[in-house]
Amino acid sequence: MQLDDARALDRNDPFARMAQLFDLPQGVIYLDGNSLGPPPRPALDALARAAQAEWGHDLIASWNSADWMGLPLRTGARIARLIGVDEASVIAGDSVSVNLFKLAAGLVMGGARGVAVERGDFPTDGYVMEGLSRLSGTPFTLVEPGAGVAGLPDGYDVLVRSAVHYKTAAIVDIAAQEREARRLGKMIIWDLSHAAGLVDLKLERDGAQYAVGCGYKYLNGGPGAPAFVYCHRDVVEGFAQPLSGWMGHASPFAFKDGYKPASGVTRFGAGTPPILSMSALYGALGAFDGVDMAQVEAKARALGDTFLSAIAPLELQTISPPSAQRAGHVSLVHEDGYAIVQAMIGEGIIGDFREPDVMRFGFAPLYLTHEQVFSAGQTMIEIIQSGRYRDTRFAQRNAVT
Repeated sequence: MQLDDARALDRNDPFARMAQLFDLPQGVIYLDGNSLGPPPRPALDALARAAQAEWGHDLIASWNSADWMGLPLRTGARIARLIGVDEASVIAGDSVSVNLFKLAAGLVMGGARGVAVERGDFPTDGYVMEGLSRLSGTPFTLVEPGAGVAGLPDGYDVLVRSAVHYKTAAIVDIAAQEREARRLGKMIIWDLSHAAGLVDLKLERDGAQYAVGCGYKYLNGGPGAPAFVYCHRDVVEGFAQPLSGWMGHASPFAFKDGYKPASGVTRFGAGTPPILSMSALYGALGAFDGVDMAQVEAKARALGDTFLSAIAPLELQTISPPSAQRAGHVSLVHEDGYAIVQAMIGEGIIGDFREPDVMRFGFAPLYLTHEQVFSAGQTMIEIIQSGRYRDTRFAQRNAVT
């Protein structure tokens, strides 16, 4: 591929005008939206409005006048369209880890036996399941990578699995896994953190009943943005949410002793929602209004192909699958990967690194062009072939890699 080829792809880009919605620094090529999406202007506007007009002027009245009370469900409804489920089956709030605990512990309280995570999946999912095991006595185990729900040992009923692997970007066939789960009488909790806002998810069509996901990656909700939880309407009324806080109560302002769960997905509320950060996430989700998620996923794969084509002369090993099975990022292996990523950041090309030797570059379709991605690849070639990354300043490890 040459630069003219990349420009030709951009001429047919359905999202050519979307970049203006994002507040990115001039000259930066941002290839880290898989870790933290950049701020959409509607998110900044919503945040300013919530802070200055709602909190700053209307004060406590905004729980009613600005419908702060309804914000978790309104935000969940916007997310629901992006993951292919009924808008009343998603609520925003808390973190992925907390929501994962809610679902897994609730299933255990309902009679499910052991819980499991695939070895090498996102570590925090396993950490949370380890904690649940210590607390409840429920067995916890790791199953082999790619084994899926069929890899659950006897006596284990729940698998937590990422829909897109955080390192490789491999996409899991959710429908096939859910069919297998029903055949075996097992349950899957899907972690959508690297899928929501990028992959054309159809959870309800594919038979998924439980899922969590974060708001700060492809959904662009800001650092530490609220996460979300999905629970299918057919199972939610019988679901005992273990973190039975007042925002999940049927009558939170009755202030009565004794817990009675709210109907539907509202029962997954717990503490008071973080209104400022949730307002930013709600505003950010407006960038997806009218967007065809099939086109989003297709462009993400195409951008990844452009990058791989651009860096082909380097002959680097990739741990990511071919385009048809790959989501929104590409991971490359190099023994000096950290220094190379730091050198690229020094040139305004922002990617990230995962231990021990993985360089990870994300391709968010709403604000990236093929020309930018091709240019980033050309800069990577120059940095590696010149050896500039060997400068000692690029080897200095930061707290966040």
